[in-house]
Amino acid sequence: MSVLPARSRPALMRVHYRDDLRLAPTRASKLRLVLLLAVVIAVPYQLSGSWLTVLDYAAVFAVGAIGLNLLTGYTGQISLGHAFFMGVGAYVAAEFGVQHDWPLLVYLPLAAVIGALVGGLIGPFALRLRGDYLAIITLGLVIIGEYVFDQWDSVTGGGAGVTTAAPVQVGPWNFASLEVFGRQFTREQGLFWLFAIILAIAALLAKNIVRSRPGRAMQSVRDRDLAAEVVGVSQFRYKVGAFAISSGFAAVGGAMYAVLQQYVSPSEWSLLLSIQFVAIIIIGGMGTIFGSILGALVVLSTPELIKRYSDHIPGVIPANGGDGVISAASLNNLLYGVLIVLFLVVQPLGLAALWLRIKAYFKAWPFSS
Repeated sequence: MSVLPARSRPALMRVHYRDDLRLAPTRASKLRLVLLLAVVIAVPYQLSGSWLTVLDYAAVFAVGAIGLNLLTGYTGQISLGHAFFMGVGAYVAAEFGVQHDWPLLVYLPLAAVIGALVGGLIGPFALRLRGDYLAIITLGLVIIGEYVFDQWDSVTGGGAGVTTAAPVQVGPWNFASLEVFGRQFTREQGLFWLFAIILAIAALLAKNIVRSRPGRAMQSVRDRDLAAEVVGVSQFRYKVGAFAISSGFAAVGGAMYAVLQQYVSPSEWSLLLSIQFVAIIIIGGMGTIFGSILGALVVLSTPELIKRYSDHIPGVIPANGGDGVISAASLNNLLYGVLIVLFLVVQPLGLAALWLRIKAYFKAWPFSS
């Protein structure tokens, strides 16, 4: 048996490490990437406008959930203030995209920067607080944010709200009325492709963060923060940095939300919105990027399914009125709670873990038990 010379081992290790950082290191992963791209291109041709809108909202929430997962799933910092940073991003889009008519490629990164700066100001609280105490601090941020948004009439429109129909043109392509090779597409179709691109960029950026040195440091802070500090991992840098990055992702999601809705009011950035993000990362899988996307698809599609099939669900009051014991909206909120408890008890790692188990089973087949 031959032994590799010592000088050749680091080169081999570098090759393996480089392969691990590649987006699609194997033929199977390249095939999955091509199939996913084909699905993204084909979906707007197959679904109705209402379902495309649901998927648009899912993409918005997936971007925000990726940010929360970086903070909670990878760094172990609990936050109920995600709704506040969504609001920050939405009003950046309203102020600079609508009032100043800045293009998408300017106001969207600006939303990320402003959101990250605001999150960086909140981050130092994470140095001395953790667990329930940190959650209470971030909950207070939502309450303060609702008050500030309600009073800042010149930017937010106050209680009356503000128009957020910011431009969505990138170069020659206006995604609000997209035309390609002489074919006209609807706003829902154009926004689906635009949001899919933004989500892909956000997911790729987050994936590169978590598998790099800062990502490993964030996970060490999550698992053993004192031990990590002993070996030289700065808690200030990575806890504050996690808050800043998470807030930047949330602000981008908020700007996308504003573009999609075309109108927002301060009442939308409530605790319920923050709880939805918590539900997304718990159901999808904490500590995973693609779990955030899976969770967003489930949480955002469930209300539409209940609304469409409420007439066939026993005990649910039909949309056109009638007998029943629970409304579709109440059933939807009930399902949120049930799914959160179910996944926390039965499958703490969420849908992502189920997918990984299925993948491992077929990969090991026929030797899997």
